[in-house]
Amino acid sequence: MLLSVIVPAYNEIETIDEILRKVKETPYEKEIIVVDDCSTDGTREYLRNQEGIVTIFQERNQGKGAALRRGIEVAAGDIVLIQDADLEYDPREYPVLLGPILEGKADVVYGSRFLGGPHRVLYFWHFVGNSAVTLLSNMFTNLNLTDMETCYKVFRKEVIKTITIESDRFGVEPEITAKVAKGKWRIFEVPISYYGRTYEEGKKITWRDGIKAFFSIVKYNVFR
Repeated sequence: MLLSVIVPAYNEIETIDEILRKVKETPYEKEIIVVDDCSTDGTREYLRNQEGIVTIFQERNQGKGAALRRGIEVAAGDIVLIQDADLEYDPREYPVLLGPILEGKADVVYGSRFLGGPHRVLYFWHFVGNSAVTLLSNMFTNLNLTDMETCYKVFRKEVIKTITIESDRFGVEPEITAKVAKGKWRIFEVPISYYGRTYEEGKKITWRDGIKAFFSIVKYNVFR
């Protein structure tokens, strides 16, 4: 089994070295695909000097969805896992995420921040927003996910290679969920830990992205 780990990165010079080290330490045969979304803080220069990873440099900043689209195009693994370049999600939890697929029980696995794993206590309104967009997504997909917006999504290659990602930015999360649901794939959720960042520490998603997520949910469940 070959695991493809896709790491979209934008201005993550403070964390990129540690996250790549942690991914490399996971006990799997793997390829690490880093898609740099035209960083301006030194991340790009750092990646040019790294060995043992596949690096893709976007010519202009396009967003997470565009970065994932590029990464998935070149992924060769039997299983594809999405890993953010910050330190909010811990690669030591890969065994939990991969378990249902390796056991033949699932085609897709979501790592949920809201199923009881340890997490840093941060923003109340982020929690409300996450809950609201997950609820709306579930109403359209008829799934009972607890964390649609999670970074940790894992796919058998037969699943992710059939999905054409249209969203360039954070609308990619509801888009993928809608298309997985329409495909009738077996989906599991597993609890994960979560070490959220403050805006001062580099967090990028805002309430505006939450509003856009609502429109993406309707778009990809009704009009696609």
